[in-house]
Amino acid sequence: MADYAGDVSATDAWQAIQDDADAVLIDVRTQAEWAFVGMPDLGGIGKQLLCVEWQQFPGGQPNPAFTSQLEAQLAGLNANRDTELFFICRSGQRSLHSAEALAAAGYRGCHNVAGGFEGPLDSEGHRGLVAGWKAAGLPWVQR
Repeated sequence: MADYAGDVSATDAWQAIQDDADAVLIDVRTQAEWAFVGMPDLGGIGKQLLCVEWQQFPGGQPNPAFTSQLEAQLAGLNANRDTELFFICRSGQRSLHSAEALAAAGYRGCHNVAGGFEGPLDSEGHRGLVAGWKAAGLPWVQR
């Protein structure tokens, strides 16, 4: 079994994805989050964001097909078990679990994007301002 590669900041993940032609960013949030909150935009660097729900919407039940769905998408990019994979969710918890799951499946470069896409709540109860992809000012899109 491969070891989980650890947490990285959103800015470090962005830099690695730009620098490594094979590196992949995987968004494990729900379809509702992708639609209503936004998602990282990799179009400016000519890359594709992979989206696979770790927990299914609605209901929040674990996605029993997560690994097989993700492996199919990775195969479409010609990724292999040595490809650097960066997992992102809202705040970093689901992405941590998904990175660990892929590491357990034999992938050697599984990283969690600490702080996720929106980060923790600020003192006013809002996300996206304290930490994470949005707070770092990294490219994102609302679809």
